[in-house]
Amino acid sequence: MPHECRLELLEIPLGRRARGIPVERAVESEGERILAAIKPGDRVVALEVTAQQFTTAALAEYLENWMGEGRDVCLLVGGPDGLAPACLNRADMSWSLSRLTLPHGLVRVMLAEQLYRAWSLMKGHPYHRA
Repeated sequence: MPHECRLELLEIPLGRRARGIPVERAVESEGERILAAIKPGDRVVALEVTAQQFTTAALAEYLENWMGEGRDVCLLVGGPDGLAPACLNRADMSWSLSRLTLPHGLVRVMLAEQLYRAWSLMKGHPYHRA
């Protein structure tokens, strides 16, 4: 990613999942750690399978607006059971990369690729081809 659109990965450990421990407690625990990593002024975008999907052109517009705000943008990817309700409530918006369930490693690559593609479109770079 270009310096002006730097991407950092902060991996939050999963909540403990074991027999006798409700899944909701694990999700809640993950959510608490995610929220603790977000600064008060950050823009928060929750990646959520049921959210709106964007075209690359629309994502480029969002990216340009986000960069113009001068705030950090936190893109939240939930654990295997999704994001905690508190994380969804904190989000300024939600975005769906796909209606498919995707492994986290692939989501990271797809997310970086789509952000780079949106940035390249925004800058008129020949990388993006509609």
